[in-house]
Amino acid sequence: MIHTAYGDAGRLFVIIAFVSALVATFAYFKSVISSTRLDEVPVWKRFARGAFFIHAAAVAGVVFCLYWIIGNHYFEYHYAWDNSSLSLPTGFVISSFWQDQEGSFLLWIFWNVVLGLVLIVTNRSWEGPVMAIFALVQAFLASMILGVVIPGLDLKIGSTPFLLLREAMPDIQIWQTNPNFIPKDGNGLNPLLQNYWMVIHPPTLFLGFATTLIPFSFAMAGLWTKQVKEWIRPALPWALLSAMILGVGILMGAYWAYETLNFGGYWNWDPVENTSFVPWLVLVASIHTMIIGRRNATALKTSFILAIATFVMILYSTFMTRSGVLGNESVHSFTDLGLSGQLLIYLMTFVVLAVGLLIARWKLLPSDNEEVSSYSPEFWIFIGATLLCLAGFQILATTSIPVYNAIAESFGKILNLALPTNPIAHYNKFQIWFFALITLLTGIGQFFWWKRTGEGRLGTLYPPLLITLILSAVFITLGEVRTISYIVLLTAATFAVVANGTILLNILRGNYKLSGGAVTHIGVALMLIGILFSSGYTRVISLNNSGLMISRSEEFTKNDNKENKENVTLWLNRPEQMGQYMLTWRDVRVEPRHIPEYIPKSWVEIIENDFHAVALRDIVVKDKTYYKTGDTLEIYPENFYYEIEYRAPSGKVFTLFPRAQINPRMGLISSPDIQRKYDKDLYTYVSMVTNPNEEGKWSATEEFTVAMKDTFFVNDYVAILDNVVRTDKVDGLPLRENDAAVKAIIRVLDSEKEYIIDPSFVIRDRTVGRKAAVSDELGLRIQFREINPQTGQFTFAVNTKQRDFIVMKAIEKPLINVLWLGTFVLVIGFMMATVRRFRDFSKNQRREMASPKKQKIRTPQFNADSV
Repeated sequence: MIHTAYGDAGRLFVIIAFVSALVATFAYFKSVISSTRLDEVPVWKRFARGAFFIHAAAVAGVVFCLYWIIGNHYFEYHYAWDNSSLSLPTGFVISSFWQDQEGSFLLWIFWNVVLGLVLIVTNRSWEGPVMAIFALVQAFLASMILGVVIPGLDLKIGSTPFLLLREAMPDIQIWQTNPNFIPKDGNGLNPLLQNYWMVIHPPTLFLGFATTLIPFSFAMAGLWTKQVKEWIRPALPWALLSAMILGVGILMGAYWAYETLNFGGYWNWDPVENTSFVPWLVLVASIHTMIIGRRNATALKTSFILAIATFVMILYSTFMTRSGVLGNESVHSFTDLGLSGQLLIYLMTFVVLAVGLLIARWKLLPSDNEEVSSYSPEFWIFIGATLLCLAGFQILATTSIPVYNAIAESFGKILNLALPTNPIAHYNKFQIWFFALITLLTGIGQFFWWKRTGEGRLGTLYPPLLITLILSAVFITLGEVRTISYIVLLTAATFAVVANGTILLNILRGNYKLSGGAVTHIGVALMLIGILFSSGYTRVISLNNSGLMISRSEEFTKNDNKENKENVTLWLNRPEQMGQYMLTWRDVRVEPRHIPEYIPKSWVEIIENDFHAVALRDIVVKDKTYYKTGDTLEIYPENFYYEIEYRAPSGKVFTLFPRAQINPRMGLISSPDIQRKYDKDLYTYVSMVTNPNEEGKWSATEEFTVAMKDTFFVNDYVAILDNVVRTDKVDGLPLRENDAAVKAIIRVLDSEKEYIIDPSFVIRDRTVGRKAAVSDELGLRIQFREINPQTGQFTFAVNTKQRDFIVMKAIEKPLINVLWLGTFVLVIGFMMATVRRFRDFSKNQRREMASPKKQKIRTPQFNADSV
């Protein structure tokens, strides 16, 4: 049965959400303009509020309908079929909600609704102008999932997630014979996204995107109502909260990349990652100018520009990642749904609106009568904000190269500009110096901000400088840091920790609530130290010393055979020396759903195109029997784990399980396993594997007839028939009372090891059964064919194939835990600063509410003639 009701309801809710957002925009606008009669303002505000509540309810309805369709596996809908499957566990079913463009837009809309409701409740004095901007943004976002075509113009507005499969793919022939066809299963979730970080990272990132709208809306409201300074106080805590959430979202993405992707670690300067990092840099810069904006005119003007730029950068990021511009440049980019023009209108509308309003109000903004002294805290904060913006601009200028090409192409020109072939080297060349200066300024700026130093008192900086030089010398010596740029960055980061630590100790003696800034700066410095060592001094330990080329594919031969030199080949159960470790690939394992450990793949037979497997033996883990032979169990069929045993020189043995997925559309997708130590991570992943789902190609059968103790040659090995003995057990073939069974004991000699292969021969009711023995380690299959009692000879059929192997890479990443520690400290600092600024704002709001005179000033007023 096709469940059309949920799709129809979803489409209706989208239309209601779009229309109610437009109505709320108009009503909030009317509630602000002063030309409206005073007694009408509350009416318009109540009306606007009601429209926004309807909008919120409609958005909740859309979310419910889409999740209901996905959660109940209604594969007659294209979105559910394309992004989910029956095999997905609940966590990944949730992830499939926002895997595609429509769902991620919906997630963004949902967070905007939540934040809008919070603002209505907590800040009613700014509700009119702020929510007018909010509602307008919501109207644009809702239009992205509208999915309507204007009759006559053939103009498509938005893309709906409620398309039926037959509507999305009308050319498939099945509809002609079965219009009600429903696929039994869906395509499933992108294997790269089947990670627990993908359950929490996108919601966090989109909440970060949504929160950038708040400082923007307050800035616009300040310009609109001519309260050019007052907007900063309510906007600042939200800006801090936004920086914290967006920063956490970005770092979650980086950690997901570290745990899931093997593109060099946690960042790799991926274009899509860059497009969210740049707005964060600009947002952090805006926070610094907002802090001094109420007493410095230049900072005030800059705050307007940066608050606007942050939101515009978010829109630009959205355009880049969803227009298909970055389709060939990033693993994260969405495909183009034909919404590029709509995204461009969305972007340009707010650029024109914000820039136009800023230009119109520019003369009203105050000017500084005196130049800012270089001994003032404002000067150093402003310099720091400028450097943050320059760092962001350098990243954006390079990341936008595909956009330059697209713009030139639209004018009939061909630029053929290309992104850097080595993005890490390109971006690091600039960013190391930017961040060396920025971290240096976080220390100096704190001393000026807390008036620990100033004109005639620069000597107070000498103690932290002296401590820094001593510590840096130790770190440089112990870490064997030789590169000049690394030495400078390490010294600057050390100074930031020492200087901010000094300030922090002094603050803690007074009011610890004021220490958020110092804690945040320490977190940034620690992160940079962690990034410096874990990236700059990453060491590949899986060096190929065999002198043999592993692969002639481009992936292995590019960059002067880099991957051929930095990977090792492991054969099943054959130890290989790798640096100080002795490595042995032991087995291939699968991931059962209700067992706490991976189990050998040989224990089960995986049912094709399903998420079930049949147990070939009793499955016992840690003395607990989970399944009996023949039982069916649930597994994660895409995931195979390669059991690699590391033996350290000390004799300590540990095992890593890097993951491989053989995806029909994407090929080999490998994810690392990591051994974590306090001073470094050992990062291991497979670069090449034989497909575990394929048996391999066996050679033509070759027969050998031998007597007891005879020797024969199979493949490159020497085989000896040691014995033929009676047996009571044959794997996979239950024996009956009258069955007669024997097995041959064949000893196979490799150059380093002996193997026993024991094929079976069964006689049941005068019928012969033969159970071949297979050795994946040797690539041998031997079948017991005949017994000749007269001659005392035995005949065996032998097939050979390529021995199972893997190619793997191992990397040491020193001091990476300092990066994660710095991230934690950074978040704590942002939380402290956010709470403090919210308390300041609340206290000030209560004070204003208690003062009728100030309350009158606080209420935004609009003069229509002045725009």
